Amino acid sequence: MREEKDMAKTYEPDQVEGKWYKFWEENGFFQPEAAGDKETAPGKDAAGNREAFSIVMPPPNVTGFLHLGHAMDSTLQDILARYKRMQGYDTLWLPGTDHAGIATQAKVEEKLAEEGTSRQELGREKFLERVWQWKEQYGGKITQQLRRLGASCDWSRERFTMDAGCSEAVREVFVKLYEQGLIYRGNYIVNWCSKCHTTISDIEVEHVERDGNLWHIRYPASDGGPGVVVATTRPETMLGDVAVAVHPEDERYGSLLGKTVLLPLMNREIPVIADDYVDREFGTGAVKITPAHDPNDFEMGLRHQLEQINILNQDGTVNENGGKYRGLDRYEARKLVVKDLEEQGLLVRIEPISHAVGECYRCSTVVEPLVSRQWFVKMAPLAGPAMEVVRDGRLKFVPDRFARIYTGWLENIRDWCISRQLWWGHRIPVWYCQDCGAEICVREDPAACPKCGGKNLEQDPDVLDTWFSSALWPFSTMGWPKDAEDLKKFYPTSVLVTGRDIIFFWVARMIFMGMEFMGEVPFHQVMIHGLILDAQGRKMSKSLGNGVDPLEVIDRYGADTLRFTLITGNTPGNDLRFHSEKLEASRNFVNKIWNASRFVLMNLEDFAATPGGELTLADKWILSRYDGTVKAVTTALDRFDLGEAARLLYEFIWNEFCDWYIELSKRRLYDRENSEGRHTAQRILREVLEGTMRLLHPFMPFLTEEIWQHLNVPGRTIMLQDYPKAAGCRNEKIEAEMNVLMDVIRAVRNIRAEMNVLPGRKADLILAAADHSTREILHAGIHEIKQLAMAEKITITDGKGGEPPQTASAVLNGLTVYIPLRGLLDFDKEIAKVRKEIEAGVKEKERLEGKLNNGGFIAKAPPDVVDKEREKLQAVVSRLQSLRNRLAELSL
Repeated sequence: MREEKDMAKTYEPDQVEGKWYKFWEENGFFQPEAAGDKETAPGKDAAGNREAFSIVMPPPNVTGFLHLGHAMDSTLQDILARYKRMQGYDTLWLPGTDHAGIATQAKVEEKLAEEGTSRQELGREKFLERVWQWKEQYGGKITQQLRRLGASCDWSRERFTMDAGCSEAVREVFVKLYEQGLIYRGNYIVNWCSKCHTTISDIEVEHVERDGNLWHIRYPASDGGPGVVVATTRPETMLGDVAVAVHPEDERYGSLLGKTVLLPLMNREIPVIADDYVDREFGTGAVKITPAHDPNDFEMGLRHQLEQINILNQDGTVNENGGKYRGLDRYEARKLVVKDLEEQGLLVRIEPISHAVGECYRCSTVVEPLVSRQWFVKMAPLAGPAMEVVRDGRLKFVPDRFARIYTGWLENIRDWCISRQLWWGHRIPVWYCQDCGAEICVREDPAACPKCGGKNLEQDPDVLDTWFSSALWPFSTMGWPKDAEDLKKFYPTSVLVTGRDIIFFWVARMIFMGMEFMGEVPFHQVMIHGLILDAQGRKMSKSLGNGVDPLEVIDRYGADTLRFTLITGNTPGNDLRFHSEKLEASRNFVNKIWNASRFVLMNLEDFAATPGGELTLADKWILSRYDGTVKAVTTALDRFDLGEAARLLYEFIWNEFCDWYIELSKRRLYDRENSEGRHTAQRILREVLEGTMRLLHPFMPFLTEEIWQHLNVPGRTIMLQDYPKAAGCRNEKIEAEMNVLMDVIRAVRNIRAEMNVLPGRKADLILAAADHSTREILHAGIHEIKQLAMAEKITITDGKGGEPPQTASAVLNGLTVYIPLRGLLDFDKEIAKVRKEIEAGVKEKERLEGKLNNGGFIAKAPPDVVDKEREKLQAVVSRLQSLRNRLAELSL
């Protein structure tokens, strides 16, 4: 698909991106097989196969839409995939989506409500048919949006957590863990959403800062004494209290230990117990214990063998254990409980507070911790091997500080609640015999009870936590439990790229599942990135209204601009602030590359790809800088420092190639009489531009493909070309020599700007250098200096004659630059102007000094205001010194 027409005057992303993505996908370039037997392959195994590189995409929800977090995560993965593909690896980036149990079921239930029906009316089978229909109709939006971003996934291998292969893997894992006694059913504290009517995982609980109250309540001693005061943010849960706990070393409550207090409103005697968990410094130092409605109380209840009294129904109303409050909504019960306590004189005080409240990520309902009969995975036996692989280095975190966070969580891990009260999802493969009570867990649906032969069987109604199937993602997507070719070739995967917020919930579970069922780590490295925050450092959310739609950004700026913005300043593990100014800067960079490439291509019409021609210092310099950039970018990519790689590319392309080398090449390009010099400049420009496009391709795939196609080099697509390799030709001596000329040119430009020399007026230069080698460099680069410094006559001296009169000067390393000012400026007019500026500066200085010497101002003004005035004074003093130096130069 070679581009024969001339490059457009301006870069239009919407004219480029769709065209090239369709070309890549239709030709199968994203598939591992597309690269063929590249000579650049890094290595081959005993069977002659190329070394593999693989990534599995963290599966976005099938209900989801692309947000900036997805965009950053996918951009990082795409950069690595394109980089490794160009290096010659058999590269697989495997995409897929998650069935998102709660979110998807909610979407369909909303649709049914609009139709005037419900899932209960439809029944389970008909409801699931509707969900599958919805998935087929709407479930592919996010994968289409990822295409717009440029994601080079192998879509021919796309997976879904509920496709046939993944479902088989889920069933096999559940049954094996059940047979080993690692899956069990029991009562445990869970996060319960009273609106969705299901348990939800910790990661599905969003903690929101809210204003609330801390109610201080007196629990009288059973013997008539004053008892103890406890504080709670959820007074309605006191209906299920079974104890009051204090620290064993707290002398204030020593006399109460072993005794009982009277639970207000319920008139139930409960013991006062001692436990090290209690914080003596928080509140009153005494805490109410409600094991059925608080995770920490639940653990304390197990330690002290306390009763668990659940006072809530699944819809958030008070149940029969709540006495007279039965049937009330939990918040209505709260109001009445507080009122009754106040009437009985037991409400000591109400303290307004701000605290984090857990909400369901799906419906924003406040989550209720409660004890429920659920299915669990025993984590202790699985956590050991998962910690060991990190400790012995078989699996590495980038940055490595996250390894400590990971192992710390596993050391204190609780059993994992894996059941959900939903219909959409992997149904738990357990049946209950209604005749003999047997519990049956098998790989194939049973026709009869293996114990009594009865056929009156009922399957468990719950489904598995979505994270259960996601935990198998690295191997279930590659064909396990079958002995699949992809599994042999691409497992373990090379690296997992994911956000710091799901290390525990997903990464850890993939690791222990991989170790348990594959006997190997699921990936060798875990690259952790931070979160995207708004410009003020806040998380993006609907409630704050500070979110940014990446598709709108792509529509306005193009995908490459968005990608480069998301990678600029991105360091592993750290959060990234999103500024609109960064988008503008990235778009300017895209346009700079386009304009520079267009200039080069416009000047290649008579180019003949023949070697020869003497290289100038500038030619040697740009080749050296290019080779150094290749090495530095490759090093940064190999250590997953993608933001640093982007910075290096930006510096080389903008500052060195565009601002310096292209400008320096123009003299030879426009010299039609010197064909050898012209062809040499063309060759170097084309060579460096083509290599730079390959170097930049993983970051800006669309722009680089468009430019590369116009360069008319062999190959069908840039994405299958070799990634540049450092040739070891970096020459620090050449770079040092070129830096001498660049320093001179920068110095002259600065002096001209300070002296307000008209842009078109050429100036004479005197360059004084004591060192002979420096003078040789200046002589060799005299044409370059004349060209870029707007110089007429250049005199190079050893500096022994002293400073020339009436000049402006700049002292550099080893040389001094002088610009004779006679003829460049109207001295009388310039002197008058500078004196006027000095006069104004003196007045401003006196005003600021008077203000800062005023004791009243210093005493009353805020410290930051005083500091700003001091900064202003410092700036004025500095400017006055510069103006006086300039006046001295003009007055010589």
